[in-house]
Amino acid sequence: MDFSISLDDQKKLLKYARDVIRASLYHQGTPEAPTLSTTLRCGAFVTLKEAGSLRGCIGRMQSDDPLVTTVSEMAYAAAFEDPRFPPLRKEEIDLITIEITVLSPLRPIAPEEVVIGKHGLLISAFGRSGVLLPQVPVEYGWDRETFLEQVCRKAGLPADAWKSSRAMLYGFEGFVFSEP
Repeated sequence: MDFSISLDDQKKLLKYARDVIRASLYHQGTPEAPTLSTTLRCGAFVTLKEAGSLRGCIGRMQSDDPLVTTVSEMAYAAAFEDPRFPPLRKEEIDLITIEITVLSPLRPIAPEEVVIGKHGLLISAFGRSGVLLPQVPVEYGWDRETFLEQVCRKAGLPADAWKSSRAMLYGFEGFVFSEP
């Protein structure tokens, strides 16, 4: 990966994501955004976990906004707009942990080039698309073929859709950091 985020910026972004969620829960104004040393403008995902289980995850593959803006918007969306989960409740704020994944640009990738633990995948085929972050196959112990099948399933496609000449497969890398 060509970029990283300083430990200080990581801490600021994690705190800000939590502050944005807390402010929304308690109907307070938007908290003041921290000043970061990075000037990155890129995609990012915010993942919420409760007791180790997924509680929300929303992201943007690319962004022209400052990273702090993208993280703020994705933190709010992960907490309140992930259609797989009910909106976060006040009593859950201290139970969740926040993980942020900052994304490299997308690039076309051949299936045999996919490296588990390094690449995330986006597949687009037959009017559908799906994304899995680089850490997902590691968490589940998947091999490359299982990862390719699972990104197809995430898109609502048959498991072997990645083999189709009409499928577009993109890889990206993620710089991942989370609360302790």
